Amino acid sequence: MRLLIVEDDTKIASFLQKGLQEAGFSVDVSHNGLDGLSLALTEPYEAAVIDIMLPGLDGLSLIEQMRAKGVHMPVLILSARQSVDDRIEGLQRGGDDYMVKPFSFNELLARIQALLRRGQKNVDSDVIRIGELELDPMRHELTRQGEKIELPAKEYALLELMMRNPGRVLSKTSILERIYDYSFDPQTNVVDVLVCRLRNRIDKGYSKKYIHTVRGMGYVLRDE
Repeated sequence: MRLLIVEDDTKIASFLQKGLQEAGFSVDVSHNGLDGLSLALTEPYEAAVIDIMLPGLDGLSLIEQMRAKGVHMPVLILSARQSVDDRIEGLQRGGDDYMVKPFSFNELLARIQALLRRGQKNVDSDVIRIGELELDPMRHELTRQGEKIELPAKEYALLELMMRNPGRVLSKTSILERIYDYSFDPQTNVVDVLVCRLRNRIDKGYSKKYIHTVRGMGYVLRDE
């Protein structure tokens, strides 16, 4: 599942990104309100964490403009403002939950998961099925031919990314940006190693293979 973080404090943003990625999410980060709004209006996200005090466009105005444009993904407001009036205003202007800094990451993760569950009218409707593979993002569960396959967080995040983009070639750079921190060297073989491990878990022992290499371009998941 893909999340958006809009937070101008780079240390907090990096901390959130790393923690959420380790929890199996794909995470995009923006450090100002205008860029955050642009991402929210053009990219598909399941939820967002948005600070109030942002350069360019404040967080509450960002949320209001999102709602006015028909973007209804759950939003967790993260702010140093802690008065009851501030919380009420945040919820009235389009937020779905409100947390005050400093915060517990485990609580923030639990609140995001609760927002995602609340947004699912039917849990089964979000299950991704491609051939023999069935991925349940809400439960973080994968099965092939009905047999459950355990995946570590990074491998799970990669598979979800590929299953949400079947037939689309994903470059190593795009995988690095989605699954890992942006500071990784694009020339590293970390993506090749990750893909190899994922292949061993979902394709090894089966005649039908889902993950394919497109030389010079990247990797693709196909149901052939």
